[in-house]
Amino acid sequence: MRLASRLTAALIVGFARAVTAVRGVWDGIEPVQGQRIYFANHNSHGDFVLVWTVLPPDLRLRARPVAGADYWLTSKLKSFIGKDVFNAVLIDRNPETRTDDPMTQMNAALKSGDSLILFPEGTRNTGQSPLLPFKSGLFHLATENPEIDMVPVWIENLNRVMPKGALVPIPLICTVTFGAAMRLEAGEDKASFLARAESALVALNPEGNS
Repeated sequence: MRLASRLTAALIVGFARAVTAVRGVWDGIEPVQGQRIYFANHNSHGDFVLVWTVLPPDLRLRARPVAGADYWLTSKLKSFIGKDVFNAVLIDRNPETRTDDPMTQMNAALKSGDSLILFPEGTRNTGQSPLLPFKSGLFHLATENPEIDMVPVWIENLNRVMPKGALVPIPLICTVTFGAAMRLEAGEDKASFLARAESALVALNPEGNS
């Protein structure tokens, strides 16, 4: 990582901690070396920043967020942060303009030894239910990378710190809870796996499943 990228990363981590007092909770899993796919609930553009922030520095360096190119490539500053600071896997979410297959992009990152931070709901959840139905990408990643642990991650309170449309964050304590790792079981179909992944994630919600 270049000097400018390292300095920007340090500033982002410091700002995230100052505004949210974010803390990582490791529930049934430890922050040890190893390649992982972290899958989290999605309420804000800042979600992956908090997950990235609470990872130990050595894990943070190899954890690549999966994010929308339509957001992170809309300005030079966003592009610098998305590509150079976070080393994000930037996905074109519009099938009509897409030139790269998202699964190919994510699998390439995994094949290079990196971990991923992704949001299987596919879009921000602004409703009353804890989660939106998961997209199929998580299942395909589990199928093609059966040796990599998949770790549910529940992000709490960031939607209140940065509600949709807000320009100034509201200081509030946030938590990022990492749950026990899971893998695709032998003979498990897509519907069963995604239901199990959803349940594992919702179980980490400190406010319960409702």
